[in-house]
Amino acid sequence: MSADRADPCEPPADGGALARALAARLGATLIETHISWVLLAGEHAFKLKKPLRLPFVDYGTLAARRHCCEQELRLNRRLAPSLYLDVVAITGPCEAPVIGGEGPAIEYAVRMRRFPEGALFSERLAAQRLGEAEIDACAALLARFHRQAPVARADSGFVSAAHRAALASAALEGAAPLASAEEAGWLARWLRGQAQRLAPHWAERLAGGHVRECHGDLHLANLIVVAGEVSAFDGIEFDPALRWIDVIDDIAFPVMDLHAQGRGDLAFRLLNAWLDASGEHAGLPGLRHALVYRALVRAQVERLRGCNGPARRYLDAALRWARHAPPWLALMHGLPGSGKSFVSQQVLQAQGAIRLRSDVERKRLFGLQATEDSRASGLDIYGGEATRRTYDRLFALAGAALGAGWPVILDAAFLRRHEREAAAALARQAHAPWRIVHCEAAPEVLRARLRARRGDASEADEGTLRVLQAAQEPLTPQEWLRTEVVPLAMGLGAAAPGAPVASAT
Repeated sequence: MSADRADPCEPPADGGALARALAARLGATLIETHISWVLLAGEHAFKLKKPLRLPFVDYGTLAARRHCCEQELRLNRRLAPSLYLDVVAITGPCEAPVIGGEGPAIEYAVRMRRFPEGALFSERLAAQRLGEAEIDACAALLARFHRQAPVARADSGFVSAAHRAALASAALEGAAPLASAEEAGWLARWLRGQAQRLAPHWAERLAGGHVRECHGDLHLANLIVVAGEVSAFDGIEFDPALRWIDVIDDIAFPVMDLHAQGRGDLAFRLLNAWLDASGEHAGLPGLRHALVYRALVRAQVERLRGCNGPARRYLDAALRWARHAPPWLALMHGLPGSGKSFVSQQVLQAQGAIRLRSDVERKRLFGLQATEDSRASGLDIYGGEATRRTYDRLFALAGAALGAGWPVILDAAFLRRHEREAAAALARQAHAPWRIVHCEAAPEVLRARLRARRGDASEADEGTLRVLQAAQEPLTPQEWLRTEVVPLAMGLGAAAPGAPVASAT
């Protein structure tokens, strides 16, 4: 790479003029953002940093812009290695710049592989082409990414309560012109109260290794589908404090954005798939604050762009997340193969809830991934003690989620009365209404479904079915008063059952 020019403290010329001259030489389309220029030239895109000094970014020197280009390449190759190619020097006179060449560098650019129009999640959503398969792939990608990301030191100071409060306050200030005085005041009080309440939680998350070097800007226009593969690009490189965040803050961005665009079903599908894969349920107490903050950030960005309609939509999203309905608890009930997981998926997408799956959490207790074969690993994870531990884990996670204001679906068989009584006690403790969703099917249908099952977290087979059929304890008359029956044939195509309406007693 060419050496930097002798005096990197001064841009070689007006940055816009340089970008326009380079676009003309390349025959490229020039796109301007608030901090960058992007040149679309054939199969490639070139991203140049503007020579700016702002409160949140310093691109004021050539050395700083080169460093940020190199950081952008390093960081974004983690999630989109096929898109980010290299950092290139721009040389030559400012009036006739070239990529590479001899002589000192007058500017630097990140060279990327150009992706086709319509690839962004935001574009696919607007065209009604964003499907559940892409959402599931995104959840798997981000869970793997967060699991592998570097961990912040406990003494790093990242995401302290004071830092979070300052960021949230700044985002609200930027969005406040869209709000009434009553709305702005209410949100300010809510944010202050949350910061005080969550301070111990945030400190515990940092100490526990859940603050990592994340993406930092996972809105829908930074997620793409290319050749059937989901990737994320344009992560934050200019401010470490905006990417060294709790992993729950990172996933909150696309969840918030999907919900704000009217696709709460996809938002909760993404969230639950990510939680199943990551096991990060302990972060749920801080999720609502993260969702409100991300909504305020997008409201501020859209307002600065002059797009007051979308900006107000994000402000409304922040208010909805903060002014949430009381939580509730739903218990799935039924034999293996009766459709519990299918129906609970419908419920979580229709009603917006956190689902806790016994099949997934049972394997997590033994260090297994959801679809790993426990028998091949030489483990017995279905004995009485393992089952007791599994239900204990479900109840512990559910209690924390209910306490944080999230509706919860417990996706387990609940064939024994003491298990159902323990769940009812949990609901009473949380002052949450609860109900039972009973799934059923004819014995021959259950057997056929278990024989055909592949790649599922459950390892139940026909032998398991026979044991559970003999051991199950029927619902009591009092329990039937709280029960909604979903036959398998209906459940595979029916609308999701409603949220619990029974009292918490």
